Amino acid sequence: MPANETAPPVKKKGRRARLIVLVLVLALFAGLGYGAYWGVDGVRASFPQTTGSLKVPGLTGTVDVKRDEHGIPQLYADNDEDLFRAQGFVHAQDRFWEMDVRRHMTSGRLSEMFGSGQVETDAFLRTLGWRQVAQEEYDKKLSPETKKYLQAYADGVNAYLKGKSGKDLSVEHAALKLGSDYKPEQWSPVDSVAWLKAMAWDLRGNMQDEIDRALMSSKLSPAQIDELYPPYPFDRNRPIVEGGKVEGGKYTPQGTPGSSASKDATGTGATGGANGSNASNASTANGGTTGPAGLADNVTAQGATVGLRTQMTSLAKTLDQIPAILGPNGSGIGSNSWVVSGKYTTTGKPLLANDPHLAPQLPSVWYQMGLHCRAVSAQCQYDVAGFTFSGMPGVVIGHNTDIAWGMTNLGADVTDLYLEQVKPEGYVYDNRVLPFTTRVEEIKIAGEKSKKITVRTTNNGPLISDRSDELGTVGSRAPVASSAPDRGTGYAVALRWTALDPGKSMDAVFRLDKAKNFDDFRKAAADFEVPSQNLIYADNKGQYGNIGYQAPGRIPVRGAGDGRMPAPGWDPKYAWKGTAGSATGWIPQNELPWEQNPQRGFIVTANQAVVESGTGAGKYPNTLTTDWGYGARSQRINDLIEAKIKDSGKISTDDMRAMQMDNSSEIAALLTPMLAKIEVKDPDVRSAQKLLEGWNYTQEPDSAAAAYFNAVWRNILKLAFGDKMPKELRIEGSCMNVHDQSSGPNDDLAEVVRECGMRGSDSAQPDGGDRWFEVVRRLVKDEKSAWWAAPKKNLTVPATTTRDELFARAMEDARWELTAKLGKDQSTWSWGRLHQLNLKNQTIGTEGPGFMQWLLNRGPWNLGGGEATVNATGWNASSGYGVTWVPSMRMVVNLNDLDKSRWINLTGASGHTYHSNYTDQTTMWAKGELLEWPFGKEAVDKATVDTLTLKP
Repeated sequence: MPANETAPPVKKKGRRARLIVLVLVLALFAGLGYGAYWGVDGVRASFPQTTGSLKVPGLTGTVDVKRDEHGIPQLYADNDEDLFRAQGFVHAQDRFWEMDVRRHMTSGRLSEMFGSGQVETDAFLRTLGWRQVAQEEYDKKLSPETKKYLQAYADGVNAYLKGKSGKDLSVEHAALKLGSDYKPEQWSPVDSVAWLKAMAWDLRGNMQDEIDRALMSSKLSPAQIDELYPPYPFDRNRPIVEGGKVEGGKYTPQGTPGSSASKDATGTGATGGANGSNASNASTANGGTTGPAGLADNVTAQGATVGLRTQMTSLAKTLDQIPAILGPNGSGIGSNSWVVSGKYTTTGKPLLANDPHLAPQLPSVWYQMGLHCRAVSAQCQYDVAGFTFSGMPGVVIGHNTDIAWGMTNLGADVTDLYLEQVKPEGYVYDNRVLPFTTRVEEIKIAGEKSKKITVRTTNNGPLISDRSDELGTVGSRAPVASSAPDRGTGYAVALRWTALDPGKSMDAVFRLDKAKNFDDFRKAAADFEVPSQNLIYADNKGQYGNIGYQAPGRIPVRGAGDGRMPAPGWDPKYAWKGTAGSATGWIPQNELPWEQNPQRGFIVTANQAVVESGTGAGKYPNTLTTDWGYGARSQRINDLIEAKIKDSGKISTDDMRAMQMDNSSEIAALLTPMLAKIEVKDPDVRSAQKLLEGWNYTQEPDSAAAAYFNAVWRNILKLAFGDKMPKELRIEGSCMNVHDQSSGPNDDLAEVVRECGMRGSDSAQPDGGDRWFEVVRRLVKDEKSAWWAAPKKNLTVPATTTRDELFARAMEDARWELTAKLGKDQSTWSWGRLHQLNLKNQTIGTEGPGFMQWLLNRGPWNLGGGEATVNATGWNASSGYGVTWVPSMRMVVNLNDLDKSRWINLTGASGHTYHSNYTDQTTMWAKGELLEWPFGKEAVDKATVDTLTLKP
């Protein structure tokens, strides 16, 4: 699913200064003799009570909270409201700091906690209006039942907060209290709903690709940009759903039982996806040749060429500063899920696996929990367990007594940027001037006077350029065509985004949790509007059980344009249908792809193309996106499943776990044979090259070959692509000498200037994800491609003009890079020493003073895996080898015996530093181990070590 949660990184000087003051206060207390008090009472005072009994106002009956040795709670109640009231109480016991910071972020109120350094972030989030939309959802869209559960959850949180001071809540609250008069306010149901908006922001689709393509156009030709965004390889990497058609307003899957179009898993045709003849169509479907060139054509025709680069640069910088809820965006980032029919499992019933890839954080985004009615009835409908979000009721991913489900990000294109012509009295639309919708927001700032901002909104969405002076004025330099409106004071930029329309996604969570069959599952999916997720399914009915897939989500139907580039907001042709008087708005749920029990016997979703779009037989007529992941992970999973079935005929729970830990590198398999053939004269480089001889392309943490190959890959990307990128995409601080082309791109006498990169480490390019796999796969066939040209390094290192020359130079650069990082002795090299996981508290522990970082953070762990592998421990090749996103949890559900299912979290149940369950699962997670997952009452009782009874 979800692609980093909790609170934002601390980037602002004001906030850092505030944290320094807090630590100075702590130091003062220590100097006065209270150090022991802070060390024991201040840290442990917030640990939750887990035995005995507690009174919780509002309960109508008792609720038992049974925790195992890892602190994972299983809740037992007699009615739904008591169950969710207890869930709120228990979440707050373990994770209230995380919850408190999260709700301040989603409502644009971080300045109230951390001071003036967060004002710009708050202003941008207020402009987006997450909290406002969440309030509309609660007031107008959600079912009475859902609202009842949300209120019960909030009551549970507030019951926990009652009478507690800062140190009773968390060590972070204690520190905050010492430096200010901050006091947490009551939890509200809308605090929970707003969390879904934060999820949707990081899963919003291709906005970053839109910006990057626009910025590339300042330095690269349309043809060159096309080469960096190749079409999806349907001839090699299978989409999720093959075939199918839309007729009479309904999608009919191809390959369900009785269809001759799908091959059995043991057949030979299951790996191909669309055949090679269809690959040429992917250029249009995936943007191929119509993308960057389309930018220039569109913007010229609509009147804004000059200045677009500056607009997109400013927007990119703004986005870099917004808190990453679920992690960085980039090629290769996503999640894995797959489900295998009982026909091909050792259990005789389906096995379902899921591991969402998110940014590492402490505590983990996930919280494991069981929600059980002692007796399922009309008054108490739930018996479900899985992974929850602290601050939100229900189970997001998991299983109940009848079905299991998992999620990965579908990647639908649900955002568009619009250029808007602004006048003093409003904005131009269809040759008329319309008034803005405005609202005034007051940002309260800890220790300072409040600041007010005015949010202006067009029919295409809020003006995000109002939060940037550069964006607000750049349009004054843009030339206009005769068909465009008068420039006036310039163009603004508005954001159209599906999540800014009120929806019913919170209803979907509760409907999933109590679904009994595939029909219930699909009905629940219909409400899962934002963010759009791939949903996989399994149940235990019939001989082999059933498996299925549904693509849900609110996905726009566009007029003109394909959503790849900024559009002219003044032209009605470019509006989303359903706005400005059009009759329809979204692709109907009945037309979204799905399948049940495909004859191949399994379903894999790992952010690859859902289906091949286009016209003609076997093509899907609607556009979901033009920027899919490229299928490196998904096809590897397909291949592993097919190989196992062919070899033994059956797949076990442990086989599923082993697949989750697969470290095989697709790009290494492609390039290593080429690298091994290159003639190397330097004995030290030749010694490193020998590491690749006989290597099986797996990236184990102790592998020296993996360390060297990934260093070579990083340097290939830098030499071939990174140094050719505009500064706006290169990593911040990377500087190089370039010719000033301001007088023209062909000015050979241009002055040499020093140019430094501007991008943050998470979004710099080339990031090395599977899009870059596909780029290089295509280019290696042309040994003299212009991309292989690199200028001379110094007097002894000449320029390169061919592929092998550039590869040789990358091998040399990699050798000396690893010598500097790991030492000259290759016997001490390992991939894990380069590729380390550090877990950081996402507020004070991120950039706060050293004492607090020491108190809150943990690590490092040396990891295997890598970018676009199934064991997806991602890293950005532009910024280094450190782990930037991970499988945030792993689960394997056994539909034959739910008590034999397995799960693991990245960290632990507790958000309290030095609690025994703070990071107790991390080392096991790093080794690929899974914990037992008790579900039935007997299994839960056997695993229980602490029981807390909550009483009215």
